[in-house]
Formats: sequence, structure tokens, C-alpha cells
Amino acid sequence: MTRAALRSEIDQALSDLRDFLGDRATAAEAVREHHGHGESSHKPALPDLVCFPHSTQEVSRIVQVSARYGLPVVPFGAGTSLEGGVNSLRGGISIDTRRMNRVLRLSVEDMDATVEAGISRTQLVKALENTGLTFFIDPGADATIGGMASTRASGTTAVKYGTMRDNVLGLTVVLADGRVIHTGSRARKSSAGYDLTRLFVGAEGTLGVITEVTLRLHALPEALAVAVCAFDSIEGAVRTVIDAIQLGVGPARIEFMDDRLVDAVNRYSKLELAVKPTLLFEFHGLSHAGVEEAARLAERLATEHGGLGFHWETTPAGRERLWEARHHVYYAARALRPGCECLTTDVCVPISRLADCMVETRADLDRVSFPATIVGHVGDGNFHVQCLLAPEQEEEAEAFSDRLVKRAHSMGGTCTGEHGVGFGKIKYLKAEHGEALELMRAIKRTLDPENRMNPGKVVEFD
Repeated sequence: MTRAALRSEIDQALSDLRDFLGDRATAAEAVREHHGHGESSHKPALPDLVCFPHSTQEVSRIVQVSARYGLPVVPFGAGTSLEGGVNSLRGGISIDTRRMNRVLRLSVEDMDATVEAGISRTQLVKALENTGLTFFIDPGADATIGGMASTRASGTTAVKYGTMRDNVLGLTVVLADGRVIHTGSRARKSSAGYDLTRLFVGAEGTLGVITEVTLRLHALPEALAVAVCAFDSIEGAVRTVIDAIQLGVGPARIEFMDDRLVDAVNRYSKLELAVKPTLLFEFHGLSHAGVEEAARLAERLATEHGGLGFHWETTPAGRERLWEARHHVYYAARALRPGCECLTTDVCVPISRLADCMVETRADLDRVSFPATIVGHVGDGNFHVQCLLAPEQEEEAEAFSDRLVKRAHSMGGTCTGEHGVGFGKIKYLKAEHGEALELMRAIKRTLDPENRMNPGKVVEFD
């Protein structure tokens, strides 16, 4: 198709979209630029059009227009993607779901809720105030629930409460031809047919657009304790985590920061943590006695592995300040090298190999020319590396990223624990999945034969 013909198709699509969206369909360059990237270092790729639907029905009509004119569809939430998942590699229509942010149904008795995909994590938590319930999955960024489902996100509390895979009961999804399907149910288990919910959770919008999510909720803990512990070595910190998991200590969160990141966090968030490899613990329970027993056991394990003593955060303000600092580690790291590019990558390995993987990775980073920090949800074997780059160091950083993924694979791990594949990690899927990758392509061809749903992501599809 010639450029002029393509422009004509886009103009006609915009006219059709405005028939039912009005000014919520736009080709304005500033809006397109905002929707052409997430928070990754990947090169931006702008959509041709951006739409702001208010309902599943409007999303369905948008997808029908995309089918009529052969335009790609790229779902967009909060724009916190780290592997290029929201970049419009082939133009098309970016569907911004953030105006679909209602809680559609809440059952305190059943401890579940159905929400629209554009509601953010903090909006949902606020809506649950005074119910005795909350939603614990916390990836750090204030992502939308639809985006979190699409990337199979997890975060700081996954060690106790699981990932999005464990907390999504059902979905409403708009398919490539505009059909609307509902997967799963509100029952806590089912053996009825294929598990389509799990198919779309983690598909990153390549099989359909998630518009509604039914979530498992959790009771707020009656008792809570938070502590910080510095260590002389990375290995000592991670061995403490392994022992705590194996002995059933049951922390709600165990977060790791290497000494470089602790230094960055101290500067950015005005803390005074010891500049050493550090663990952040949070314990939840039904009673203060039970929480204190678990915490004291963790403290003894830390001491055995070179821990330098627990510092307890005893006030709500102190705990909030500490976890807010943890949530801002991306910005704290970037502040170490103002104006830099930041390649942020993650891997996940079996907990028994975590110490080996992290120690080898830190030694690898000590040999490169760029500064880098390590942070991890170490309770489930997942850690992240933030590489702070000048333009001439990008190739060196990519080589490091390749070595990191190969290291994780050699230890029985995965190329990404929670960031998703996007287009940044497509090249690693063959090594990780082997012949199963062709089955993924077959599923993609069946549900999206024209390759319009977030094309160029997760699986390469000609």
C-alpha cells in the first residue's frame, strides 16, 4: 500500500471512530507521542490514532474499525511497560483504557471484585478502604490492573500472595474480530474446559484486549511488622532468604537492594541505610505474637548469615516511607547518572540458585564500563538490573543482558519474571521454550490471523 493510500485508510478510520467516540479518537501528534513508548530504553514507535473508550462495547467497536481498515491495535494502560509492550511498532490504533476505571462489582463475603481494565492499582486499593479487604499485588509502578494482567505482573508481595496469574479469576476480552468473550468464573476452582483465563493473562495484548478483570482479594492483616537488615555480602543476604522460605517463616515481602542501589536510595529518598547489601522484610499475621515469632526467627537466620541486626520500622509513617523509597528505586538509580539511558531487565531463577545467579551477575557488572544496580523480589527468585548508560554503552549493555539471560537459563530460570516479553526479549523465547514456541505461534494465528493485535510482541509472526 502506498503512503497516500495508507493515509487515506487512517483518515477514514478516524472518521468512523469519531462517529461514536467523538473527540475521544484523535490523531494529535502530542497524544500519539505520549502513547508511543513506555518507561523502557527501547526506541519509541508512535500509533497513527489514539482512542479513549469508556466501555467494553466501545473497545469492541474500535477493534471492528481496526479490522475494517487492517490497522494494528495496541492496548495502553499506565505506560509503565519496560520491554516495549506498548510501543506501536507498526502504527495503528492505541487503545488507552484509563477512562475505564470503575469497580463494577465487589463482594466482601466472597472476597472478590470485578473491575474495568483501566483502574490503577492505587485507585483499586483506595476503593477497597473500609471493607477489610485489599489487593496486594504491587509491581512498584502504579500500573493499571489490565496492564498487570496482560504482563502477568507480580511485585513485592508475590512471595506470600502470588502473582497476577494466581489472583485473576476471570476476564472479559475483546478478540481481533471485535467479539467479546468472558473467561473463568467467580468460583475459586473449576475443571470445566480449557483455562482460557491463563491464556490471556500474560499474552500482552497479542491475543485480545482485556477490558474487565475479576480479582481475588485478601483480608488486611491484623498484625504487621517491617524490618531492614544490612549484610556484609550478597550471598549472606540471599542465603537468609532461602532458609526463611525453606523453614516456612512466611514473610509477606522480602526485597533485596545491593550496596550501589542503597546508596542511590539514601540520596534520592533521604534515608540513612547502611550502604551494604540489604534486605527489607514485611511480616503479616493474625496476631502480634505470631508476627513477632516469625520476625525473630528471620532475624536469627540473618545473624547466622552475616546480618548486621534488624532495624524495625515501628510506625505507619516509617513503614510507608521505607516502601515508598523501595517503589522509587528506578528513579533513584537514574539519578545516579542524570540524563542517562536506563536499560532495566529482569530474570527469575529457582530459589536454590538465586545466590549463585546474583553473585555472578554482580561480578559481571563490576567488569563493565557503566554503573548498574540490582534490586530483587528475592522471595520468589526474581531480580532486576538497572544499567545506566551513555549512548556509546548501549551495545555493551545488550551483551550483558544476553549473558544474564543465558546465566538464568543455565540455572533452570526464565528470561523475565514479571516485565514481560514485549519485543525486547523475543529473541530469548526459542532457547527457553523450544518447540513449544511454534504452538504459541499457532495459537496466535488462530485468534489473530491478520496479526493486528499488538504485532511484533511476544512471538514473531509472519
